[in-house]
Order: sequence, then C-alpha cells, then structure tokens
Amino acid sequence: MLQIQQIHGQAALLTLLGLVTLKHFLADFVFQTNAMARSKESPTSWFKALAIHTLIHASMLFAIITLVSIKLWWLSLVDLFVHACIDRSKTLISQRMKVSPADAQFWWLLGFDQFLHQMTNIFIVFLIIDLQP
Repeated sequence: MLQIQQIHGQAALLTLLGLVTLKHFLADFVFQTNAMARSKESPTSWFKALAIHTLIHASMLFAIITLVSIKLWWLSLVDLFVHACIDRSKTLISQRMKVSPADAQFWWLLGFDQFLHQMTNIFIVFLIIDLQP
C-alpha cells in the first residue's frame, strides 16, 4: 500500500488537499441527512445533530491523518471544533437575518460558510505537512 509519507512536495500537498476536500464534500453533502441538516437549524434541539455532523467530519479527517502520522490525531479535534463554530455561527446569523433559500443573502451566507470550511481545510493540510515527523 502506498503511504502518504512516500509522496513529497507538491504531490503530497495536492493529494492531501484532494482527500480533505473529498472528506468535506462527503461529510457535508452526502452523509448529512435532511433531518440532520434541519435539526442543526433548530433554535432548541440543535446540539445533537451538530455533534453528530462534526464527529463525522472529525472521524473522516482522522482516517486521512492516519495515512500521514497518528501523532497528528489532535488535528481531528481542531476540525471538529472549528467546523462546529462555523456551522453554528451560520445558523445563528441566518436566524437573526430571517433568511431562507428564497433570499440571495441565504446563498451568500452558505457560500461564505463553505469558504470558511475550505480555508480551515487548507490550514489543516498545511499543519499536516508542516508538523509531520
């Protein structure tokens, strides 16, 4: 089996970015059910759905990190915490602005949410490459 440690330089960067971006797509759009997405938006019962959603993200990142170095496992917790903060902030702003998918501002907010997630992913990939033994 090819280990990520055998890949160097730009190839390692692109491989990790591809894997982390795929992880984000799967966790945010494929593995997140409609019920989970709606529950995250609930004013009162949002925590469980958000916790499950961010645990999926963290678990998938953990699997990717094990290809590089198990010593960097804690980056999965960083992803969990940051993803939860971004998603919860988006929900609170959306509720305060009273926007729905019929409003352009809803899509701007969703786009900014995805931008922040991708910036987080880029930063995590930078840390994986920079901190690997």
